[in-house]
Amino acid sequence: MSVTQIGELPAPVACSLLNRIGRALWYFARRSPMSAFWGIVALAIVLVAIFAPFVAPFEPLRSDFRHMTKAPDALHYFGTDQIGRDTLTRVIYGSRASLAVAFGAVLLGTTTGALWGLASGFFGGRFDIVSQRIIEFLQSFPDLILAMAIAMALGSGTGTVIVAIAITRIPFGGRIIRAVVLSLKELAYVEAARGLGASNLRLMARHILPQCIAPYLILATTHLGVAIIIEASLGFLGVGIPPPMPTWGNMLADALNSGLIPPWWLVLFPGAAITLTVLAFNLLGDGIRDVLDPRLRGAL
Repeated sequence: MSVTQIGELPAPVACSLLNRIGRALWYFARRSPMSAFWGIVALAIVLVAIFAPFVAPFEPLRSDFRHMTKAPDALHYFGTDQIGRDTLTRVIYGSRASLAVAFGAVLLGTTTGALWGLASGFFGGRFDIVSQRIIEFLQSFPDLILAMAIAMALGSGTGTVIVAIAITRIPFGGRIIRAVVLSLKELAYVEAARGLGASNLRLMARHILPQCIAPYLILATTHLGVAIIIEASLGFLGVGIPPPMPTWGNMLADALNSGLIPPWWLVLFPGAAITLTVLAFNLLGDGIRDVLDPRLRGAL
């Protein structure tokens, strides 16, 4: 539906849609207030990344050689790095790169794994056996090692980092969605639709796939934190997004390259940004899981 079509919706329909969204958000906040708080924190971080040019006090690549490696003061709240660039500005712009990579990798990897798991669980047989062996092969590598090997093989760049991290997310989406599909495809309503002549594509798209949305959302939210850590690790190791584009991992690597004892503010603030963002998305994912998983609703 296009923006024009949304604007042309009748007023009662638009109000009903807004009311449903509002009730859903209120239900989530009431059932899991701590997760709702961290959801607000995650939303704030995303908004800061989107509006970085309006929020950041300086240009991210601007050097001030009169204020090189200066501690936080009234002009530079987070201090400056070894060539006089404002650390606060680079932390803000670093959130753009880190979140863009994380969202892109999770969307690509989790979606690919989910669709693969859907087909594997539904069709079974040899296709399922081969698929599970490939997934087991991918899972035999630590996530960071696999992502680093792929990034080094494909070369540096934002797209390369997204693909490298996405490949590490595929096995998790494939396994979990496959397990959900195996429990769904034998249910009575699926068998009834098959008996009425529904095609395999219709069975998967109309009767099974909608039931996989909740676990998919839980996977995507919780994997965002992992993707941010992997991206920062790749940048720290020098195989992520290349300089001069600021990322949190690159900033930590630059800080350690500035001397035997790096200035504390060059380590503290990028590290705190990584920690806060990962914590926010992880706790938001836990809250979504608690609300959407019927087995956990009674414990809330």
